[in-house]
Amino acid sequence: MSLIVFPAIDLKDGQVVRLAEGDMDRATIYGDDPADQARLFAEAGAEHVHVVDLDGAFAGEARNADAVKSIVTSFPGYVQLGGGIRSRDDVEGWFDRGVARIVIGTAALTDPDFVKDMAREFPGGIVVAVDAKGGFVATQGWAETSEVSVIDMARRFEDAGVASLLFTDVGRDGLLKGCNIEATVDLANATDIPVIASGGVKGIADIHALNIHADAGIEGVITGRALYDGTLDLATALALADR
Repeated sequence: MSLIVFPAIDLKDGQVVRLAEGDMDRATIYGDDPADQARLFAEAGAEHVHVVDLDGAFAGEARNADAVKSIVTSFPGYVQLGGGIRSRDDVEGWFDRGVARIVIGTAALTDPDFVKDMAREFPGGIVVAVDAKGGFVATQGWAETSEVSVIDMARRFEDAGVASLLFTDVGRDGLLKGCNIEATVDLANATDIPVIASGGVKGIADIHALNIHADAGIEGVITGRALYDGTLDLATALALADR
C-alpha cells in the first residue's frame, strides 16, 4: 500500500507561506504566486496538493478564494482544501469549482452532524481535521484548544463515511522537528478511518517511517516547510512513498 505525499500550499493574504505552530504572527513568505507553486509541485510528480486558506481558518469564511481557484486551474491532479469551510454552501461551492476533497476542522467539533451529512452526500470527499495540542483538539485556526481528546474526536466519525482523518501535531507544525510518528500510528490503530499525517516533517526519514505503517492505516503525509527549505526533495519523497 503506497503513501500519498501531499505538498502543502498555505495561503495568507494571497501569498504562499508557512507558519510556526499555527501562529499567524510567525509566518515565512515563500512566494506570491500560488498557481505557479502548484505547477512546480506537479512538475516534480505530485498528483495531490494540500491547500489551506489560513485567513479563512481564523475568519470562518473564505479569504483566499481567488488564489485557491488559480491553484485548481493550474494543478492537473487532486486538490485537497481546508480553512474556514463550515457550511453546506461552502462545501458545495468548492466541489463545484473542482476541489477534490474538503477538510473540515472546527465544524467537525461544533457541528458533527453537519460533517456526517456532507460525508454521506459527497462519498470520499470529506476529510476531518484532528489538530492536536497536548492530545486535545485545537480549533478556530488552532487559536483555541477544546476539552475533547483526539481519539474521542476521531471515533465520533467512524461509520460516517469520511474519507480520512488529517492529524496534525500543532506543536511541531512548521518547525522541522520531525513528524510525531507514534501519535499518528496510535490514532490509526484506534480508528478504522485512514489517517493523513501532518506537522513537523523534516526529511526523507519521516516519509520512510510513515511508509512502514501504511498498511496500518496511514494514508498519506502532508509536507510544507521541508520542501520550501530544501530539507526534503519532493521527487525523492514521491518515489519512496510509491514503493
